[in-house]
Amino acid sequence: MRIAMWSGPRNLSTAMMYSFGNREDCAVWDEPFYAAYLASTGIDHPMRAASLKAGEPDPARVAARCAGPVPGGKRLFYQKHMAHHMLPDTPRGWMQNATHVFLIRDPARVIASYHAKRENPALEDIGFRQQADIFKAVGGGVVIDSEDILRAPEVALRALCAAVGIDFSAKMLHWPKGGHKDDGAWAPHWYGSVRQSQGFSAKVSAPPVLTDAGEALRQKALPFYTQLAAHKLTII
Repeated sequence: MRIAMWSGPRNLSTAMMYSFGNREDCAVWDEPFYAAYLASTGIDHPMRAASLKAGEPDPARVAARCAGPVPGGKRLFYQKHMAHHMLPDTPRGWMQNATHVFLIRDPARVIASYHAKRENPALEDIGFRQQADIFKAVGGGVVIDSEDILRAPEVALRALCAAVGIDFSAKMLHWPKGGHKDDGAWAPHWYGSVRQSQGFSAKVSAPPVLTDAGEALRQKALPFYTQLAAHKLTII
């Protein structure tokens, strides 16, 4: 089974990759289309040169690997995708044979966290519009809110596993400190705190206070978040 986890940046996506990556039956791939996205857009991201050198800039080759054999002969192939990396000309045929999951988060939290790593994000940087577009294009999927995972990790992960048709593993609740062997080349800039973690230990904090520009961006992202949130798993 191929699980395509669609997220935007700063959205518990790395912790979720570590969670699935700690299963014995699961291979993971960290942001497969990132190098292709950087090469095509020319956008200046932190650690751009290292990310291009380590990744595959040809999206067709990336798509073929997404649909190809699961690394290590594992039963599950968890692909951590950033929705905004899927540009209009990115091949999408591989998506027909994947199980799609959409990880969402309150836009205010995404914007505040992103701004701390890369200033002045725009709507195209944070993935909400692209998530909604992909959800529609693939005919829906499983939607889960990162705050629900933080509030009740085991309950949320059990619900997620049931929704995609796999058994829950208690190993998903913890992972070794220091990151994952398949972390992308950009991990030193973006993954600092999660690489020091060993599980879903973070608590849901009070909503951040945004700048005027941040609030304007939140208003743009909110309709797309709301569209997806209407379909999210109910975590009891």
